[in-house]
Amino acid sequence: MKKFKYTILSFAAMLAMALSSCTGDVLDKESVNSFTQDNVFQDINLLEAYLYECYDQLGGNDGSVLGMREDLLSSSTDETLNIHRAGSVVFLKNTLSPSNLGMFNYPNWPSYYGWLTWPVLYRDIQSINTLLGGADDVPTSNSSEEAKLSQIKAEAYFLRAYEYTNLLRSYGGVVLMDKPFSLKDDFTNVTRSTLQETVDFILKDLEKAIAGLPDKSGIDQGRATKGAAGALKSRLLSFVTGELMNGTFNAGNDLVHFSSGSREERLRAAKTAAKDVIDGKYGTYSLAQYKEGEPSADMSDVDFQGYIDNYAGIFLQKGEWNDEAIFGVQYLDQVGNTAWNNLWWGPNGYSCWGNNGPTENLVRKYEMADGTPFQWDKYKPGDNNVRAWTAEQLAADPERNPYNGREARFYASILYDGATWANRETASNIIDIGSHYTATNGASYLDSDLKTIHDFGEGTAVKIGGVDSRSASKQAWNGTKTGYYLRKMLDPEIENAEAHSNTNSWMEIRYAEVLLDYAEACIELGEVAEGMRYVNMVRNRAGLPSKSTSCTQQEAREYYRHERQIEMMGEGDRWFMIRKWMIAEENVFNVSPTYINHFADGVTIVYWDTTTMTDERSWNSNGCAYWLPIAKEEINRDPALQQNPNYD
Repeated sequence: MKKFKYTILSFAAMLAMALSSCTGDVLDKESVNSFTQDNVFQDINLLEAYLYECYDQLGGNDGSVLGMREDLLSSSTDETLNIHRAGSVVFLKNTLSPSNLGMFNYPNWPSYYGWLTWPVLYRDIQSINTLLGGADDVPTSNSSEEAKLSQIKAEAYFLRAYEYTNLLRSYGGVVLMDKPFSLKDDFTNVTRSTLQETVDFILKDLEKAIAGLPDKSGIDQGRATKGAAGALKSRLLSFVTGELMNGTFNAGNDLVHFSSGSREERLRAAKTAAKDVIDGKYGTYSLAQYKEGEPSADMSDVDFQGYIDNYAGIFLQKGEWNDEAIFGVQYLDQVGNTAWNNLWWGPNGYSCWGNNGPTENLVRKYEMADGTPFQWDKYKPGDNNVRAWTAEQLAADPERNPYNGREARFYASILYDGATWANRETASNIIDIGSHYTATNGASYLDSDLKTIHDFGEGTAVKIGGVDSRSASKQAWNGTKTGYYLRKMLDPEIENAEAHSNTNSWMEIRYAEVLLDYAEACIELGEVAEGMRYVNMVRNRAGLPSKSTSCTQQEAREYYRHERQIEMMGEGDRWFMIRKWMIAEENVFNVSPTYINHFADGVTIVYWDTTTMTDERSWNSNGCAYWLPIAKEEINRDPALQQNPNYD
């Protein structure tokens, strides 16, 4: 199967040559609607090149596409920490306002959250509407070109639905545009449509997309398919079943809350949409699996590694995608739109920038390999900060080290002190985040409390900082501030991340998300056993045993929500879920660092230093941040544009 990115490059080059005589270097323009329409809408191939540029804009048109960027959306949640711009993550600072959008402000932060901002999304929609507005004027000379034109329009409907889904999930009901605006239009009296009207508008586009798109076997990889449109429909309908839009919060405001219909009706619609994808209505999709079914209770080390590699491999695909991939993009090394995830997120000891460090709160949510919850205070009940052991104790019970015996997705997603990672010339391939006290014995500190350990760490004892720590000799300023680095989506085959960009794919929509959408709808409808059956499919794929299908609805809800966070960690899903479920208040924590001390006598002490605050976070008391505000500048341009509630 051809990779879509290669196709983009060839047609973009053709377009540049075709238009250069009359428009100059059009590919340097910010918006594709700057192309000369007289040319674009007179040739089917140029129209297709215009469509490719619309695809390129999905990531904010800043050199990235879709989710690959330096600052992940997960750093606006309890999952990870933005170590370079934490103060601008105002969603977690109780300072988000129409005048202070922080990372959600464009053009101030185009490389970060620009893809979710009001002006960027409407710029993209304007470009797509320009294509749809002129497509029917493009001449076709045969049935093949007529079919091609029909498909281009269907892809454009998908792209518009994708952009509007992001708008709805961020702002609620929005301004609906099905044709391009012109400079002669009056922009001072444009109003927002209701939440329900926005949902209906997107569904109409998706039905057109589904009707006109081929399945994945009939189109280049990376372009929209029936399956992508069907999965996007599942994503949309699942989101609008949440407590945020169906409870008592802002119940009288139809911009952000449904004023008619029932949550049960919406849950049934979401269930049907997900099941259509699962049943193969739009093509064949399935989980990428190492072994099918319930994993062995006494699996071998080889099998356990197989589960790790299988999960990690979902995000390292470089050739033809497996059947879990529904919609995404594959990057090339320093060609076209690029992604530098290894450079952005990798350890400083590899000359990388260490951004989006997993938090201790997240790390503790990963289960043990046997499916039981991780328990930090297992060896010292009541102490949730300090873990200490001697070399002899560790040899007798390796799980004294909190990073031993964990589930497969932990090892595929997190880099921790002692993790094996990519080869490097100047140091070991073992991640070294700890401090090494080569002339000090630690035995006297084995039973010490946090204050004693903290004070020792702040003292004058001679220590050598690990090569991946903030006291390393190389790029210490890029060292982790949490005690962890991301591993998920990093490619261990890249030897020099400063010179080579990533060539693995970003999975924007994958089959596991659809299974989880279906599971949630079932659980919330009271069909607990059916919902848990699908939760267990995701668990089993990760090498974990099934949870009981005869649990209560509340237990099932907790299992499901836990599973979704771990399965989708780092992919941006969590930001939407904590808002959809209205659980931000109990999941916005201050971030404190985890330190590792290695002593000369073989004692190791790992401690979560909650006496130190790496990032102070708080949630607003009135919950206004559950919806993004529309920037003050946008309201000033259009006084009729309604602001989201509680941003007075």
